[in-house]
Amino acid sequence: MTTTTGIPTLVRGRAGRLLPAGLGAALVVLMAVLPLLNISIPGILPGPTYTPGSLALMSLCMVFAALALSYNLLLGTAGMLSFGHALSFGAGAYGLGILLKAAELPLAVAVPVALVGGLAVALLTGSVAMRVSGIPFAMVTLAFAQAGSVLVRRNQQVTGGEEGLGLATAQVPDWLVGVVNTRNLYWLTLVVVVLVYLVVLWVDRSRLGHLAEATRENELRVQVLGLSPYRAKLLVFVVAALCAGLAGMAYLLLQSGTQPAAVSADLTITVLVMVVLGGVGFRWGAIVGGVLYTLLDQRLTVLARSDAIDALPAILHVPLSEPMFLLGVLFILVVMFLPGGIAGTVDAAVRRRRGERTRASLHRLDDSEAIDEPAEVRA
Repeated sequence: MTTTTGIPTLVRGRAGRLLPAGLGAALVVLMAVLPLLNISIPGILPGPTYTPGSLALMSLCMVFAALALSYNLLLGTAGMLSFGHALSFGAGAYGLGILLKAAELPLAVAVPVALVGGLAVALLTGSVAMRVSGIPFAMVTLAFAQAGSVLVRRNQQVTGGEEGLGLATAQVPDWLVGVVNTRNLYWLTLVVVVLVYLVVLWVDRSRLGHLAEATRENELRVQVLGLSPYRAKLLVFVVAALCAGLAGMAYLLLQSGTQPAAVSADLTITVLVMVVLGGVGFRWGAIVGGVLYTLLDQRLTVLARSDAIDALPAILHVPLSEPMFLLGVLFILVVMFLPGGIAGTVDAAVRRRRGERTRASLHRLDDSEAIDEPAEVRA
């Protein structure tokens, strides 16, 4: 009886591991063909999925999903609360923009050079910030982000200052420039978010990821075992920064430029909200949080300016006309009633259901064994 019940359990275990990969692959295929379909989602997309407006909105969602994935690698895997992750995002956007405009490098050359520059920035800031942990670490990263924001705003000739940095389209292939090529930009951002997901997945399942998780739980024990928690956290910090920089480059191409807000601490707080909303420690939760927050941020702005909101009494019109107020209320509700975020709540429900099925199976197994026992044994 034990042998026969073990085989289905093993099969179910393999199926349980293959199911998420299959669903993920199917989702990527669906996202890849969306620009070729005529699907309308009223209230969420501004038009059918093949129109430039809808493609631009979905592309922006994927950019921030990739950014949220990179931040989840910091907070969820390594347990590092950073208030300066926007510096890596801005380093990618501004680094690529400056190389295209000032150095006049072609896009294919500027991207790897910008990644190397982002790597240097991450190593410098990470090696300093890692000397402390907890809230002091968060404050050091915030200081670096603020310094980067000041440099961006004060260097008018290089970064464009408060007006932002425009994209040097002469150095970018024609198929990535203009509204008519929004479909190509959509596919590019899809490639970016898939690439970032695969990198994060590799880190989580590698020895580096396991060491980072152990450091998050008990850094002293890791040191006693003769391992280097500092090196593990620094490597995770650098990988997360590179993923954020890649998302920043996609943002530059999608928006045909970038602004100082891409380096501000406000962006880091926004990404933190995305991760908490989706569920800290869950890769698919970070994606859901990034997409959901971006959709709400964009669509609530349209709703706030609608005639229906204008017709409401002043006591309702004032708060409902402010998208950030609605997002703040949503975040408070999630923290209060869904402390594990969307993914954490779903995971807890699935675990409870599996636990109930397992207990029921064990009860049935005990009953069947009791029936199979000889009468004299039961006596």
